[in-house]
Amino acid sequence: IFVTSETCITSSKAATRGTTTGKNVMPRVAALLDVMQVSEVTKIVSADTFERPIYAGNAIQTVQSGDAKKVITVRGASFQATGDGSASAPIESVSAAPNPGTSSFKGEARGRAVGSWASAGAIASAVGPPLGGWLVGAASWRAIFLINVPVALAAIIIAWRYIEESAEGEQPLDLPGAVLATLALGMLTWALTLWSSHHEVSPRIWAGLVGSAAFLGMFVLVEHRRREDAMMPLAMFTSRPFVGLTLLTFLLYGALGGLLVLLPYLLIVGGDYSPLQAGLALLPFSLVIGTASRLMGRTTERIGPRWPLTVGPIVTGLGFLLLIRVEPTGSYWTSVMPGIIVIALGMAGAVAPLTTAVLSSVDQAHTGTASGFNSAIARTGGLIATALAGAVIAQTGAALVETFRSAAILGGALAIASGCVAFITLGALQPARDDQLK
Repeated sequence: IFVTSETCITSSKAATRGTTTGKNVMPRVAALLDVMQVSEVTKIVSADTFERPIYAGNAIQTVQSGDAKKVITVRGASFQATGDGSASAPIESVSAAPNPGTSSFKGEARGRAVGSWASAGAIASAVGPPLGGWLVGAASWRAIFLINVPVALAAIIIAWRYIEESAEGEQPLDLPGAVLATLALGMLTWALTLWSSHHEVSPRIWAGLVGSAAFLGMFVLVEHRRREDAMMPLAMFTSRPFVGLTLLTFLLYGALGGLLVLLPYLLIVGGDYSPLQAGLALLPFSLVIGTASRLMGRTTERIGPRWPLTVGPIVTGLGFLLLIRVEPTGSYWTSVMPGIIVIALGMAGAVAPLTTAVLSSVDQAHTGTASGFNSAIARTGGLIATALAGAVIAQTGAALVETFRSAAILGGALAIASGCVAFITLGALQPARDDQLK
């Protein structure tokens, strides 16, 4: 047993005051132990049950932890000082409003919810390539950007009218971090795009790479200083599973992003497909993911995310390797579709489990941030892959096909590597706890 004036550590509990230091240290302790942290405890009901304030103190939440080791921070002002026998303020019991069951999911219902979310995204994305191909053929390539306008407006209206605010308290926007991250990624993308199209490193490219590294360094410094107010709290990276999932996401979605750009281009330029036909060539990919993700979400709740995130990306990698058989002038059904189907099956095994794993890899306070960061990493991987795709697009004739096949081999290697990362880093990571997906 280790006891000081502010901290108590035993074989089953680690507790400290909810000070700035306590709030900085205890999430790291919880991450190292792979347990849930219970923050701002105001009452100890039993050995595993605690009360804590939510909604800026306007309500009290009762939390029960099933972890063998309890990691908690205590709001000291809520407990009677030692030796003080004065009466406390009167307490009134207020019954909580009944839970309508629309904002939280438990057990297999949570897996189905995550799977449904992944399915909806996949099915919606299935409309994009054919619609974009039709707009390119009917108008011009610039018209494809118009797809985003009605979609964005519909999303704003739905969110405004039907999504209730569920955040506890208010956290200031990290504007300096957002600006620095945007500048770093923007300069990196610009430099890689120039390199892939010119095949040489010019002073402008070096300037872009150095500038990107400088802005990235300033971003990390700002996030370190802002601590819990950062858009990317560095405390999340004390979790080994979270680091592994970040690397997995970058590799897997980098490979996928390159495919979604290069395959339609190869079919249009090398196989004389119309833009609409090239868009429809990717349709099986979204349909398979949309159909299978709900099942995989439920399966992940039973067995955990480690094996789905190991097997799924490896199967995806095998699908990439099948694409080295692509002949743009040959039959779509025997040349292109087998690889697309295998890639889709692999991704269907990874999309929903990835969300579940991210929610499980950090403490409760950081689940929303971790989910958003993981999505940003996925987009970053695709962005960099798209910037590098110019090295393939610049080729013509037989060189275009051979370069595409080399890119397919690289994509397969990245996907298989991401599966190996999952196997090594996730270990015994369990599905997200009931209080993490709300």
